[in-house]
Amino acid sequence: MRDEYDFSKGERGKFYDAGAKVHLPLYLDAEVLDYFSARAKAKGVELNVLVNDLLKKDIALIEGVK
Repeated sequence: MRDEYDFSKGERGKFYDAGAKVHLPLYLDAEVLDYFSARAKAKGVELNVLVNDLLKKDIALIEGVK
């Protein structure tokens, strides 16, 4: 590393985006991943679509019980 760096021409916030969304990784157990991957393939949909649909149904059930 250098002793000093010149930031005199730098722009503060050049890459900052207040509306940016963070997509966190989601890690599934191997057996869960295998099961849902097979179900998604059988239905002809992407894994993320299947999991999102199932989670939305779970949310609706949870909200319906409140």
